[in-house]
Amino acid sequence: MSHPRDHYVEITPEVLLKAYACGIFPMAESADDPALYWVEPERRGVLPLDAFHVSSRLARTVRSDRLTVRVDGDFDAVIDGCAKPKAGRARTWINTRIRTLYGALFERGHCHTVEVYQSGALVGGLYGVSLGAAFFGESMFHEVRDASKVALVHLVARLRAGGYKLLDTQFVTDHLQTFGALELSRRQYHKLLEAAVAGEADFARLPLDEPIAGARALELALAAKRRPD
Repeated sequence: MSHPRDHYVEITPEVLLKAYACGIFPMAESADDPALYWVEPERRGVLPLDAFHVSSRLARTVRSDRLTVRVDGDFDAVIDGCAKPKAGRARTWINTRIRTLYGALFERGHCHTVEVYQSGALVGGLYGVSLGAAFFGESMFHEVRDASKVALVHLVARLRAGGYKLLDTQFVTDHLQTFGALELSRRQYHKLLEAAVAGEADFARLPLDEPIAGARALELALAAKRRPD
């Protein structure tokens, strides 16, 4: 469900966090449109952290460490990458206000990036919002094969290590389904969201200032499923 464009509403970083806690998030029609509108999908995509899986081919790529993964090192470059037009998407929804708002969250420690490098060049990555024990994935991009997938593996490893309970993907795509993403009703989602936002997690449980080896990331991301309480 879409909400009215915010011509008369000032969206601050604090308002944005409250919106996430209520299950809504902002988007823009295009990069050239200064207005934002609120979105609350009828069916919400989530990626269960205890049921994450990867193909054997991707696992080999992650273990090879031919792609180096870092976090929180270059917010602007990741936003630029996510905002670039790509096949099947001539326009981007990331406008100046989105950049400014999420940049402010980044400065406050509520927005994080996962960056993938090859030979020193940024070739993929993702960014999202952290609130309590919930992480809301916003966008990802890749310039070389598997770069965004490797970023996702490392993100899941970090979230599991840090005690997160919810990885929100907003919507479910064919790409995300290969990792175990599924759709929930609004009621199911809000039940998970309420518990996750009230919890505590630590994005920095794994080091922020040095890369994590691919084998270690896989070990964390694919750890045995948690047993029911």
